[in-house]
Amino acid sequence: MNKVTVIVLMIFLIVLLIFLGVKAFASGTRETSSSAGKNAPYRKISAQDAKEMMDSGQELIILDVRTPGEFAGAHIEDAINIANETIAGERPQALPDLDATILVYCRSGARSAQASKKLLALGYTEVYDFGGIINWPFETVQ
Repeated sequence: MNKVTVIVLMIFLIVLLIFLGVKAFASGTRETSSSAGKNAPYRKISAQDAKEMMDSGQELIILDVRTPGEFAGAHIEDAINIANETIAGERPQALPDLDATILVYCRSGARSAQASKKLLALGYTEVYDFGGIINWPFETVQ
């Protein structure tokens, strides 16, 4: 092979690797999907989107995954409390319907992301994470 051919092949391989790397990175960070089931990523939505869903009248579950003490301090009206740490190998009794629309939140967003992933692994299909109550600009109750 001559020098020009080697350079052209190297440039082609570099461009190909960059393209494949970008594509792999983009698909690995995706948080939303219309597909359902154990392998479907949860949906990350804004507090505003969550509030609109709550106000729409559609049947849904508002799930607070903070500790019972945090929940007692303040929570979103009509929310149920199941601490993130208690969501494990079995489905929570308070969530019998695998196809229920579940809006998940915590204090800052870290536990809601963990809980959302665990719920999907348990077979729930309509899981929406709207982050933390510290970013909730709407009313709360005690």
